[in-house]
Amino acid sequence: MTPTTARARSRLDPEPVPRRDFLGIASLVSFVAAMLFATIGMLRLPKAAVLGSPAKKFRVTLPDALAEGEAFVPPGRSVAVFRDREGLYAISLVCTHLGCIVKPGPSGFDCPCHGSQFAADGSVVRGPAPKALPWHAVTVRGRECVVDEGAVVPAGTKVSA
Repeated sequence: MTPTTARARSRLDPEPVPRRDFLGIASLVSFVAAMLFATIGMLRLPKAAVLGSPAKKFRVTLPDALAEGEAFVPPGRSVAVFRDREGLYAISLVCTHLGCIVKPGPSGFDCPCHGSQFAADGSVVRGPAPKALPWHAVTVRGRECVVDEGAVVPAGTKVSA
């Protein structure tokens, strides 16, 4: 048997890091990282994380080929604008049950989410919707009409065109 000899340490070899020192350094690094992420979060906080919503009042130019009683849905809006003999009116397309967007059809409106059906005037034909679709205020300015989604008017309110 040959005796095992320990290799002599060179003065260029790095010192071993004691366990206690390693844990202290690791906790310090994790603390600094947590503070950095918290600071970044606080700096982002004043900026709104939601997108701005479109204005409640908007202008609509109805197509000349729009048939009487046919729904015209302006792009990006949840309102159907109608023209008939008595005038113009606008009905919301937001279902009163859970807020889904209803689809206009030949006999009224159908909710694709939970099956509610509404008549052409927005009244409930089949639930689970608890109440009728709201009508919105409409004003006429020349060839354009202005729909105010923020103003609810009684059902059947029409403006002469």
